[in-house]
Amino acid sequence: MSCRAIDMGQYKAIDPCYSFCMRIILSLFLLVIASSLSRADDIAAGKKLVEANCSRCHAIGMESTSPLAKAPPFRDVVTRYPPESLAEALVEGIVTGHNEMPEFVFEAGQAAEIIAYLDSLVPK
Repeated sequence: MSCRAIDMGQYKAIDPCYSFCMRIILSLFLLVIASSLSRADDIAAGKKLVEANCSRCHAIGMESTSPLAKAPPFRDVVTRYPPESLAEALVEGIVTGHNEMPEFVFEAGQAAEIIAYLDSLVPK
């Protein structure tokens, strides 16, 4: 069965297969749009979290300098570690070998938002 419009003179009847295919395409399109909006929301929320918790020592943007010289800018951190590899550490608590950095523990949803923000810093 082919998907096509059926000619009925002045009016066109839509073949059920064509209508079904168009619904599938529209649904996928809407899903992609919703996913993009959700990702943008996660990135914005993640940026707020790192601004509140990390920016006093780390540069969190693409060009700024870290206020604490030995704290690497996040744009450099994401080139050394894939952001998704930090998920467990964000939830269980990031502990470093120096005592200037406090231990941070985030909820799973917050960790996902931080990872979305960090992923936005990865050079494409």
